[in-house]
Amino acid sequence: MSVGLSQERLDAKAKVTGRCRFTGDLALPGTRIAKYLHSTIAHGRVVDIDTSEAMSVTGVEAVFTFADIPKIPFATAGHAFNLDPAARDKEDRLLLTDHIRYHGDEIAIVVAVDGLTASKALKKIKVTYEEYPAILNHDQALDEKATELHEGSGNRVGEHNYQCGDVQAAIAEADHSLTGQFQTQMVQHCHMENHIAWAYMDDTDHIVIMSSTQIPHICRRIVSQALDIPMSTIQVIKPAIGGGFGNKQDVVLEPMVAFLTKKLGGVPVMLELTREEGLSSTRIRHPFRVNVDCAVNNDGTLKALAMDVSSNTGGYASHGHSIAKAAGSKVVPLYPNAALSYQAITHYSNLPSAGAMRGYGSPQLVYAVESIMEDAARKLGMDSIDFRMKNVAQTGDTNPLTGKVIESAGIRECLIKGRETFGWDQKKQEHQAFKSGNIRRGLGLACFSYGSGTYPASVEIAGARMILNQDGRVTVQIGATEIGQGSDTVIAQMAAERLGIPVSAIRVVSTQDTDTTPFDPGSFASRQTYIVCQAVAETGDLLRQRILEHASTMLELPAEQLTISKDAVVNGDKTVHLSLNELALDAYYHKTRGQQLTAEVSRKVTTNAYSYGCTLIEVEVDIELCQLSILGIHNIHDSGKIINPDLAAGQVYGGVGMGISGALSEELLADPETGWIYNNNLLDYKIATMMDAPDISCDFVETHEPTAAFGNKSLGEPPLLSVAPAIRNAILDATGVAMNQLPMSPKALFTAFRDAGLLDSVRPQERAHVSH
Repeated sequence: MSVGLSQERLDAKAKVTGRCRFTGDLALPGTRIAKYLHSTIAHGRVVDIDTSEAMSVTGVEAVFTFADIPKIPFATAGHAFNLDPAARDKEDRLLLTDHIRYHGDEIAIVVAVDGLTASKALKKIKVTYEEYPAILNHDQALDEKATELHEGSGNRVGEHNYQCGDVQAAIAEADHSLTGQFQTQMVQHCHMENHIAWAYMDDTDHIVIMSSTQIPHICRRIVSQALDIPMSTIQVIKPAIGGGFGNKQDVVLEPMVAFLTKKLGGVPVMLELTREEGLSSTRIRHPFRVNVDCAVNNDGTLKALAMDVSSNTGGYASHGHSIAKAAGSKVVPLYPNAALSYQAITHYSNLPSAGAMRGYGSPQLVYAVESIMEDAARKLGMDSIDFRMKNVAQTGDTNPLTGKVIESAGIRECLIKGRETFGWDQKKQEHQAFKSGNIRRGLGLACFSYGSGTYPASVEIAGARMILNQDGRVTVQIGATEIGQGSDTVIAQMAAERLGIPVSAIRVVSTQDTDTTPFDPGSFASRQTYIVCQAVAETGDLLRQRILEHASTMLELPAEQLTISKDAVVNGDKTVHLSLNELALDAYYHKTRGQQLTAEVSRKVTTNAYSYGCTLIEVEVDIELCQLSILGIHNIHDSGKIINPDLAAGQVYGGVGMGISGALSEELLADPETGWIYNNNLLDYKIATMMDAPDISCDFVETHEPTAAFGNKSLGEPPLLSVAPAIRNAILDATGVAMNQLPMSPKALFTAFRDAGLLDSVRPQERAHVSH
């Protein structure tokens, strides 16, 4: 048995000892270095660009501007191809541009023998701009007099709506109605490894791209489109990756390095972004403005929820409206029995381009929804847990948006377990002594629901190949990309479970190569384990059957009487023992019988399972200092069957930490007049470090999801979804002040406390030291 046990990560030793090889470690001798010239304005046109002095710098091999690139618009979002042209991502990018749409837009690129030379040449390029007023928010973008950032768009990227039940009637008939407006901020992924890619040509027309990408197969297709060259002439290789969180679900560098090597006769060319470039010139999380109407009855029944979202995608669409669309669909399974309505619009602006980021729009919407849920509970005088328990989904409920039955929903069990393990009721009593004065304490709760993949919005397909090697061990090749989350280890466990051999006898090839690896769209949408488990299970079953059939021939026994146990084929009473090593050698080298024993399956998945969970948090607020301390935070998840408990807990710890940082401090700041980015560096962009992390605890409620081969559901993105609203609700419980805008930084707390009159009511002599 392998599934359900904590196995050490396959890549653990290589990563902690430094033997793991990332994209930058694999560069070829003689690799040239490329560097972008970024715009210094947020909106305008390049009216003149002079590259002559840059070209004269010794060691510079080429300088290209927007005048030199193919004029082929392409989409950068990492989605599987859609056969419906109307449903495809917006094709609004060029390799370089003279129409500046955000501060940091790429207008030229230098290729030199090394990075210092390239940087020196960049400083010698002279650019003259015609600057236009910056368009930064919803009202400016959709003003009928606004300049179009992309011709014919009206600055609209997309919009849609849905309604489940009669929302207006439900609001009118309910005992109480509430409204709220919530605003989220620009947040950046800050993965450890910056964006990096390099390319070379190994013959007359074959381009090899090495890239830190979450989506190698999709990347190949987009490069083909951007350069108008056959897909089969492009090979994308993904080695080890130092994190992505969705930022590498966009094709950011790969078309450019392919273009450069092709222009320079096939020499290897590398493009690696600095942290400053990564913060402002890759992708960010979409800022959402969310208006919510909520209706409840006196008994705590949620009658209606109406959500109105404006999503700001920045200068280019990237994932565009699919973020707001996905967010709207993923919240429905949490409260499926209320009347629900959702309308959303995504617009362009002169801010950095927004794309996929962990949670894919759900953190923004869950923040709004779970905040209004808390407001409703307080209006009714109900306990936060009791209110959620009355309204959340149960197994057997119907998702009103899809009409399909929810096969597994453990959210009620999560709340019950959380109440007990977190000591909710006891803490609630203790906090009565902290409801006045300078030091106050509060409890917060928030829930979430989330999908396992993109179906039915997009095709879901995964491929797996297994090979019995000559020594009796098994090699697994999968298209699913390991980006640091531990999926290779989980895949090894699933393969071992189906084959009946130890995990130690499995090798998962972590490098994806589009020329040899089975097709898979990539790592995103918390799809990996849920989608790939179907292909891995079927491939394992197929290889196992082929092994037993060959053993049947060798042993002259019916295959039905044989099984695989550890490293051998045995019969029922284990009186017959044939090692897999002996069997493999026979299959490979017997002169007349056998063949290389392999199996391969490509599987399309046409189901989607919903994960559930909640965050419970205890905070202490120093009113005078406008300072928040997290005394305890507990995340509980229904992710179906947990394949590897230690890795699952690691996902939760990382996700909660990311959620805390985004809730309390992170914000990419733009000048409200010009769109100029203030803080595209890790000194001024306030990301939490390990020194800022509180004690985090987690737990799981294991349900069985019947649509998954091992009963499992998503876990990668859910841990951060409910963190921000839980913190907001705890601050509300402690102080009576509702923080309806992120981040909830000391500066934001000061403004809110001042406006609420709290700072005037707290006298310095009332300060009390409270031991943590």
